[in-house]
Amino acid sequence: MDYMRQTPYSDPGAHAHLFDALPDDIPAIGAVVRNLLIHYRGGGIEFTGDRLAEIDHRWVSAILGTDQRRNSSPLAVPRQPVDRVVGCCRDYTLLFVSALRHKGIPARSRIGFAAYFGPGFHYDHVVAEYWNGDRWVLTDPQLDPAADHGFDALDMPVGPFLSAAEVWLDTRAGRRDPDTFGVEPGSPYGGAWFINNYVYLQLAHLYGDETLLWDVWPAHTAPGVPSTPDRTDEVANLLLAFEQPQAAEALAAGYPEWGPAGKVYLMSPSGAPERWDTIPSEVAGLH
Repeated sequence: MDYMRQTPYSDPGAHAHLFDALPDDIPAIGAVVRNLLIHYRGGGIEFTGDRLAEIDHRWVSAILGTDQRRNSSPLAVPRQPVDRVVGCCRDYTLLFVSALRHKGIPARSRIGFAAYFGPGFHYDHVVAEYWNGDRWVLTDPQLDPAADHGFDALDMPVGPFLSAAEVWLDTRAGRRDPDTFGVEPGSPYGGAWFINNYVYLQLAHLYGDETLLWDVWPAHTAPGVPSTPDRTDEVANLLLAFEQPQAAEALAAGYPEWGPAGKVYLMSPSGAPERWDTIPSEVAGLH
């Protein structure tokens, strides 16, 4: 897998030159990302209509295009919160990953659940990993590293964030309660079926299909509908062993069946009509 290569999702396209002026250090790139985006639920501003629809930007090129139409200035120039592009954790991570790849740093997104947004619950979340020359470093570009999170947001330890594959296998083994994982406490978007779906999102992002969190495809299950646990067990175990060549080969062989295969069904919280969307069928790293 070549994580230094842009995917159709992370490719800045005509706006690539904007990354040339970015600093080379990781904390500064994260700060620029937070300057460009505002979370649609956690940013303190209620967005509606066309502004809320910005959360459906699939591509980094679209995120940067919206920013430039609104601000038309270098990316590090401060934006007012209301002028930032509306997004979610996936967008913070994808923009961060895109900038690092542009700088020649291998980077990828990780799908899972975070324990640090509220006590007693694990919120669905996307973070980034980058290769520092010796190892993969886990970091959350949505978090200000200067704040007190109880851990280093620039080099996260095991525990605050759990991958979807880890959570799936833990809940299957009875080590964790699946009802403590989801969008938020009390939401219908949580529990075993939701964790099941995030295993396939984790797989897709690993193979360069950095889809929206509300994209679904046939490998997913509907709310409340029993999943195909044996198949998801297989995928989750392979994901945990991905750095081993045999596991990577097995995942690559199964990906045409388990991944989106060029088509996703959009179920957006923006209120956009549900629809099938065609996405690029050639994925970086598989061809």
